[in-house]
Amino acid sequence: MNNNAMTVEQRLNQLEDRFAIEDLIARYAWALDTGDVDALVACFVPDGAVIEDVFEEADHWRGHAELRRLGEHYRNVPNFPGRQHHVTQIQISGAGGKRAVRSFAFVSECQNEPPFPVRFAGYYEDQVVKVDGAWLFSERLIRLWDGPVLRNFPGHGEKIARKRPPQLVIRPNPN
Repeated sequence: MNNNAMTVEQRLNQLEDRFAIEDLIARYAWALDTGDVDALVACFVPDGAVIEDVFEEADHWRGHAELRRLGEHYRNVPNFPGRQHHVTQIQISGAGGKRAVRSFAFVSECQNEPPFPVRFAGYYEDQVVKVDGAWLFSERLIRLWDGPVLRNFPGHGEKIARKRPPQLVIRPNPN
């Protein structure tokens, strides 16, 4: 719908939805970075999924039980406390109760004194849905800043295969 044709109420609803979706993104980061597994799982619909397409093979976690295992894994990685997930440049498209969201992401590692190194630079491609008035992730795709997103640059556009660091080997339970 054209912004000029929108009523004031429609514009306010659109803004309200945007703020709620941005809050969902912040709740996810705070839950992950503070080891709050229950809050992390609560960011997703019951059959929601995280797909980490960073290394040679993508990892998939679908449903609250697998997402709980993902959150517990990160809570127990010895060098994870001190990381902070930062999300910027949030773009939201779609209408109604389902939206597509993409955003820049980087992770800093605050282990000791500044300067804090950047541990990860990439982006999210999310699907969010409104359930009983609340926005939740139905899918969260995590990607490095390479591959198809850079296809407009000469010599870029192919995914670069990366080996997984040993401490981050995560495989969902197939059962």
